[in-house]
Amino acid sequence: TMTGLDQEMMQKSISVSRLKDSQKNMVSLAFIMAVVIFIFLFLGGLLHLYGEQQAVTAKGDALFPFIALNHMPGIVSVIFVIALISALFPSADGAITALTSSFCIDIIGLQRKPEWDEAKRKKVRQRVHLTVALVFLLFVMVFHWVNDPSMIDVILKMAAYTYGPLLGLFAFGILTNRQVKDNFTPLICVASPIICLLIEWLTPRFIPGFKLGPELLVINGLLTFFGLLIFSHKSATKETTL
Repeated sequence: TMTGLDQEMMQKSISVSRLKDSQKNMVSLAFIMAVVIFIFLFLGGLLHLYGEQQAVTAKGDALFPFIALNHMPGIVSVIFVIALISALFPSADGAITALTSSFCIDIIGLQRKPEWDEAKRKKVRQRVHLTVALVFLLFVMVFHWVNDPSMIDVILKMAAYTYGPLLGLFAFGILTNRQVKDNFTPLICVASPIICLLIEWLTPRFIPGFKLGPELLVINGLLTFFGLLIFSHKSATKETTL
């Protein structure tokens, strides 16, 4: 779902003419991504087994680069560095562009301001783009200061709270044909992470030794889904053409 909600991946569904076909495309993509994720999990397990056999001391996020740079032929190390750069730059560029477009169109409302000439629109877009890039730089510095040995755990923890409502909204739109009361949607999406934070805080007190992890994402999504289900009604809208 998190991959499907990405703007670049969504283009595969937006290009489909019928709503039902677009939904089928999204669901089929989810199954394909599940297979891909399983393959990467399998490869990650093999990587850990290799590290144990070679007595590698690196742990967490440092394991893969350590093995690639120190236990593999030189050509593999070069390919690793090139692949890392080629994977990071397009992802960062796509995210910055998507946030800039969303902020300019949805928040500032450039298309709703006909009195602005093209020069002013361009200046606003450039300033927003620069601001978003600086925010990204700030996040990079924060992650560097956190210096967690397994940064993926920190990212998954953040995703559990931020992507949970998106997961619920996505599932509600795909699995149901109900009309949501728009005024309640922001409240539900804010209340779900707060409830999850309370659940995470109370769980160790009721279940000693147990600590919630990535499953918070599922709990957050379910809370959002059922909240939307409660504050919604049956829709009489027929299938539309995109």
